[in-house]
Amino acid sequence: MSEAQVRRAELGAFLRSRRGRITPREAGLPSTGRRRTPGLRREELALLAGMSATWYTYLEQGRDIRASDQVLDAIAAALRLAPHEREHLLQLAGRVPAAGEAVPESLAPEVAAVPQLLQPHPAYVIDGTYDVLSHNRAAEDMFPCLFTGGERPPNFVRWVFLEPVAREVLVDWEPEARGLLARVRTLAGGHPGDARYARLVEELHQGSPEVREWWPRFEVMARRGGHKRLRPPGREVRTYAYTAFHVAGNAEQTLVIYNAVDGV
Repeated sequence: MSEAQVRRAELGAFLRSRRGRITPREAGLPSTGRRRTPGLRREELALLAGMSATWYTYLEQGRDIRASDQVLDAIAAALRLAPHEREHLLQLAGRVPAAGEAVPESLAPEVAAVPQLLQPHPAYVIDGTYDVLSHNRAAEDMFPCLFTGGERPPNFVRWVFLEPVAREVLVDWEPEARGLLARVRTLAGGHPGDARYARLVEELHQGSPEVREWWPRFEVMARRGGHKRLRPPGREVRTYAYTAFHVAGNAEQTLVIYNAVDGV
């Protein structure tokens, strides 16, 4: 399929997933008795968004139609999308410029040196697919087996889902992994023609039953900082604050820093 066809198919699947999570009662519609499927029907969603059911059906079916900003805003409001979900909707509808097949940019030497300057705080620089481009010794100690061997760059997503030790280090593995997968979907949605994301998602599907279960749920999430409970090898469980900074001049490259905190 072409890039546009892939994006339209993803848009239809995303709309169906979000339509299925809203009940008629939540949408303020009268109950119509037993329903064969959960959530709103297409015609109900079209009614709430102020458009014809036929036109909305074409949109879900991935037909080659172009929705205006006003229409997309109405759909987002009817589906009660969060801000990051609305942005994802706009990307899939082609209203936000999306990158095609990307050529990975090299990491500037001055940026590559930053994690070393942050020692003893674990720090690394990742690209849009979570390949680790630079890291320090503290990060090696914090995330065992992430940086060992292999011809490919270490990848944080592959480590979380495919490396068994990740489930020991990440104390709250399931919510952390689901959030990470949602961020991968968000990033992949902005790069529908980028083979890097396609290869990563395919590898995750092959190696992780959780990915095969969670990916069809179409969860999306913006990349952000927060807190994680980690259990590095030979240490006790501690809570770490982690902060992400985009590299100036290259928004796909992100510096991530961890700092142990008390009382969180």
